[in-house]
Amino acid sequence: MGLGGRTAGEVVHGEQNAKRAAGDYVVALGGNPNVGKSTVFNSLTGLRQHTGNWPGKTVANARGKCRHDKKDFLLVDLPGTYSLMANSVEEEIARDYICFGGPDAIVIVADATCLERNLNLVLQTLELTSRAVVCVNLIDEARRKKITIDIKKLSAILGVPVIGTNARSNQGLGALMDAVQGVCAGSFMHTALRVSYEEPIEKAVALLEPPLRNRLGDRLSSRWTALRLLDADDALLKAVEEHLGFRLLEDEAVVRAMHEARAILGQAGLDKTRFRDALVSRIVKTAEEISEKTVTFGDQKYNETDRRIDRALTSRAFGIPIMVLLLGLVLWITITGANYPSELLANGLFRIEDHLSGLFVRLGAPDWLHGMLVTGVYRTVAWVVSVMLPPMAIFFPLFTLLEDLGYLPRIAFNLDKFFQKACAHGKQALTMCMGFGCNAAGVIGCRIIDSPRERLIAIITNNFVPCNGRFPTLIAIIAMFFTAYAAGAAQSAVSTLMLTGVIVLGVAATLLVSRFLSRTILRGLPSSFALELPSYRKPQVCRVVVRSLFDRTLFVLGRAVMVAAPAGLIIWAMANIHVAGSSLLRIAAGSLDPFARMIGLDGYILMAFILGFPANEIVVPIIIMSYTAAGSMLELGSLNALRSLLVENGWTWLTAVCAILFSLMHWPCGTTCWTIGKETRSAKWTIISFLVPTLVGIAVCFAVASAARLLGLV
Repeated sequence: MGLGGRTAGEVVHGEQNAKRAAGDYVVALGGNPNVGKSTVFNSLTGLRQHTGNWPGKTVANARGKCRHDKKDFLLVDLPGTYSLMANSVEEEIARDYICFGGPDAIVIVADATCLERNLNLVLQTLELTSRAVVCVNLIDEARRKKITIDIKKLSAILGVPVIGTNARSNQGLGALMDAVQGVCAGSFMHTALRVSYEEPIEKAVALLEPPLRNRLGDRLSSRWTALRLLDADDALLKAVEEHLGFRLLEDEAVVRAMHEARAILGQAGLDKTRFRDALVSRIVKTAEEISEKTVTFGDQKYNETDRRIDRALTSRAFGIPIMVLLLGLVLWITITGANYPSELLANGLFRIEDHLSGLFVRLGAPDWLHGMLVTGVYRTVAWVVSVMLPPMAIFFPLFTLLEDLGYLPRIAFNLDKFFQKACAHGKQALTMCMGFGCNAAGVIGCRIIDSPRERLIAIITNNFVPCNGRFPTLIAIIAMFFTAYAAGAAQSAVSTLMLTGVIVLGVAATLLVSRFLSRTILRGLPSSFALELPSYRKPQVCRVVVRSLFDRTLFVLGRAVMVAAPAGLIIWAMANIHVAGSSLLRIAAGSLDPFARMIGLDGYILMAFILGFPANEIVVPIIIMSYTAAGSMLELGSLNALRSLLVENGWTWLTAVCAILFSLMHWPCGTTCWTIGKETRSAKWTIISFLVPTLVGIAVCFAVASAARLLGLV
């Protein structure tokens, strides 16, 4: 889903030239995280947008079309970032696009409730370009908190158009596009604010600017480039070479001026660290001064309600218990709510199977062709869709609602210390939570982690939390072997308690394996990161549901179907091709049986997990097919009938325990492996992501089975 092998600059310049030929404009959309930038983007572009990855990066981009006043605009949504000083992949992408992408205008989205903090990015952007519009979003929340912003005065100080908006209700977006069109057309000719630094820095910059201006022309701000060179920004030098085709430090005049400029800084005691601190301090101070002149607080305790809620949700005593309860509620709603639509979908899809079978009979097709295509490929795909789609369609919107509400950063805050002890990244808590819905989506969510090392740890360990495809298997085994003696509410309570224990075990495995990886093949120290706790906001239910269905549910389901179709053919072939009177499935299960029994399973169970590689949802149907010697997957009418079948084939409480453990800890499904390959662009890390949970699962099952046998419990 990337943009191919071209650089970001090449891609955007190509797009921009094509758009300009048609009289259109290219507009970049930037801003801090949690300022409503995506809402602005979605409100302006509607469904006329598509997503992908930045070339060579795992950070997502989105581009969409917007038509205003008979003009077409191509909006490019930059990654959310707090700075343009290139300390992370997101910052590097945003900076390089503004520098070398050649957009006609930059829209910087800021949060009206915390404008001072957002002005840091605004001021950094204005150092790069004056073709900017500041969008002060969430003015409705600011008004509710009695925060007043003098928009006209702010615009006069910054020297660029400033527009107040409430993107959720489309308020101010027309005025925003008027301003954008004015900047693109060149009708807004004011001079943008320039941050003034200490005298030694200004002298050094003044010395370095003339040769840079001669070399760069109007392709890049000479003042901003001078600041970056004095800051020893090697990434910028590489970007200039990549996008502009020459090396700045091969220009003798530039090198000579830079040595003289650094001598001035050295005399003032401004080494690299102190120079960066001086830049940042001055930008922060300027933002404070602007905020004091333009922002009025009617209530100094405007954030008190949020802080009161946070004292409960992020406290040591209640933070994690509340988090577990919320997770349990989301899972309960997902599992319970998915039962009926899943049954309806299955009935509809299998009714189509009956019609397909009738069609094959009328056409006189051979039995083997009908078996391959209908009871093999179609039945497997239908099973995956009917079991996988409803839970995802419920879980992802619920998860996104928590994200929209502002609760997910609180989860990262609560779990950060645990992941820090595991030498992993605190944001891994969020990707782990996404894995409960679908591990493939959790792997995609790892893009939010800046450090490549810590991103790999999160990807490799994401499979240790059970996805919604494994929950039906876990719940069925628990109900059949461990809660059958209880009745009514007691049975539900015991099931919930055991399932919670399995989830806690998965989280513990995630932390332990993360620590092991960080001390071995991915050795390193945990990186620091800025974790912002945004204001609580009323979720946009309709928009969240639509976005979740298109961006996550259907995306993951599409990959699952593409993996399930060929797997259905293999499953049918294994059950129906016979050699010396035995099916390939029986032969394979027999060869695996000695090893499988060592880890508390049997050959058919292990074979079911192997054939269930395309989707965990089909593991139990394959077990039933194997024990009944049927030629295709089938489902029994009740849990009692299923339990009787399993017990007749040698299942004990130990088999059930090991099946639960192996379901929790084994290789990722085909969709997740495919996603890992796409995200890492590496066969090596895909294989490692496959082997790590598998080896852990085998080791744990072997230890449990051996201990039970030594103690004479079976």
